[in-house]
Amino acid sequence: MAEHERRLAEAQREHWQRTYGEHPGMYGEEPSEPAVHAAAVFRAAGARDVLELGAGHGRDALYLSREGFTVQATDFSPTGLEQLRAAARVKGVEERVTTAVHDVRDPLPLADDSVDAVFAHMLLCMALSTAELQALVAEVRRVLRPGGVFVYTVRHTGDAHYGAGTGHGDDIWEHGGFAVHFFSRALVDALADGWQLQEVHAFEEGGLPRRLWRVTQTVPPENGGERRT
Repeated sequence: MAEHERRLAEAQREHWQRTYGEHPGMYGEEPSEPAVHAAAVFRAAGARDVLELGAGHGRDALYLSREGFTVQATDFSPTGLEQLRAAARVKGVEERVTTAVHDVRDPLPLADDSVDAVFAHMLLCMALSTAELQALVAEVRRVLRPGGVFVYTVRHTGDAHYGAGTGHGDDIWEHGGFAVHFFSRALVDALADGWQLQEVHAFEEGGLPRRLWRVTQTVPPENGGERRT
């Protein structure tokens, strides 16, 4: 990691720690629309074990656990995960949710072929370089079983904040203290290389609104071919 990337990563880690501390449960208790969609996709695929990357204070992890999945929730903010664990106890789902403090720049702390599905809402569009994203997606594929499903969302280059604020290179722009890697369609396609790309769905969220893609891709089944759409 280059020095400027290391400084940006540390600044963002501190920013999110402070934000969760000052605004507990900042995203509310209702699940995101992508999480609701992901639950249906995972259920249709027969998934039981779900890994959520960038779970924050846990609204989506808690929803997935209530839907019957066993959830492993990771985030680089201990404060966010503390809030998640407290909410899981209140809602009586603590036996279905485990947490781990983890920076996705590091290898995932799971064995090969150990989960059925992975979910990440706006985690991949954090301040991660393209090389770090490629390494992360390779890790996601490593821990997914054959036929496993990966659903993630990212802000894209059609978003109103793309090109605004402080530029850090590699399509990463910082606005209001939050650094975002805005995705081009070419980047989505590159990260799907070797997967079966099922869907790239455009949607909007929030008051700006933020413009995002919801991407669904699967690990080809053993001895199966690849399909790109």
